[in-house]
Amino acid sequence: TSGESKIIRKFMQDSSDFQLDFAGAYTRLQNVVKKTPLTYNHNLSRRYGCDVYLKREDLQIVRSYKLRGAYNMMSLLPPNQLVKGVVCASAGNHAQGFAYSCKKLNVQGVVFMPIITPNQKVSQTKMFGEGFVEVKLVGDTFDDCAVAAKKYTEEHGRTFIPPFDNIRIIEGQSTVGIEILEEQQDIDFLFLPVGGGGLSAGVGAYFKTKAPQTKIIGVEPEGAPSMLTAIKAGKPVQLDHIDSFVDGAAVKRVGDATFDICKRVIDDMHLVPEGKICSTILKLYNEEAIVVEPAGVLAVAALDDYADQIKGKKIVCIVSGSNNDIERMQEIKERSLQYEGLKHYFLIRFAQRPGALKEFVNQVLGPTDDITRFEYMQKNNKETAPALVVIELQAQENYQLLIDNMQRYHINYTAINKNDNVFAYLV
Repeated sequence: TSGESKIIRKFMQDSSDFQLDFAGAYTRLQNVVKKTPLTYNHNLSRRYGCDVYLKREDLQIVRSYKLRGAYNMMSLLPPNQLVKGVVCASAGNHAQGFAYSCKKLNVQGVVFMPIITPNQKVSQTKMFGEGFVEVKLVGDTFDDCAVAAKKYTEEHGRTFIPPFDNIRIIEGQSTVGIEILEEQQDIDFLFLPVGGGGLSAGVGAYFKTKAPQTKIIGVEPEGAPSMLTAIKAGKPVQLDHIDSFVDGAAVKRVGDATFDICKRVIDDMHLVPEGKICSTILKLYNEEAIVVEPAGVLAVAALDDYADQIKGKKIVCIVSGSNNDIERMQEIKERSLQYEGLKHYFLIRFAQRPGALKEFVNQVLGPTDDITRFEYMQKNNKETAPALVVIELQAQENYQLLIDNMQRYHINYTAINKNDNVFAYLV
């Protein structure tokens, strides 16, 4: 992934080329957003032999940076436009920033969110709006609900507040970069998450203007490489299919405005597997007591693949959001275990005689292997019956020992790959 997904671009730009009013956005947001901390992380710094700082946008008022762009754009709308109301489409974080801005500006808003949006994000959106917003759940992805939102906007004569593809939105997100450079200079690497490109365009443009020596690394989930695909193609490309698990960064197409800036400011695009993202979420929670959503941890998840480059350097990772539904934790743990090679699914045909299962446990399983699920798929009077057996290991290298034992004792098994149709059907 790291080899194929890297595109190196080096250059400097004057701020006027980006058409962004950094100072104006900073002033407009000063009494609206929280200036989030830039904290030195001892564990990550020790692990990678460098100085790692986390920009904690997960501690923002609405638990993500999205408030910055939404409020900046809405505050610049003329009164006769605002009074007609505003509309947005969002996977969750933009919706909450939008809702908070509606309340702050006393504007009526309608929020379109994908049906699959975690309940926690829907509830938080309504809470931050305090009666100023109505939520409509439409479609399976952000792109689906965006189409519905834009149609509604036209039919009702309202103003659409996009999540990323607008200069004023990008301008608001750039204030994250302003705050970073207020506290730390001489930053060698800046890692930031990329979804539609609003944050990376805004922060990237500011850094290229004020700190051009910093290498900017954009990080996307492997299942939704919209910016990487766009950079390779030289223009935004509509992806046919994406993995929507990293909902805050899973878009089928990056914006035109964001792409125009990102292609000039991002030095390197990198993809991180969803399983790696899940492992990083759990590690941050267990080691730092930091609760982060999948998109929010992208920047930190990329550090392993840059370990050699960042050694001895000053690093900043933007932790972009913490709107994570507790109900997702089981799926996060599941994806992490599979990615780490610690959880495996088998279809095993057991001989229909007393003691067959006991022999399997005693002869095949290692001393630390554990059966976490056992389910007969069809038990009858035949000589064998298939069972779904899920085994968790304590170490990845124990997998080959398990396979060797099954072959040694002539176990009739089929390893079920998570990408197979049978996995989706059975699991």
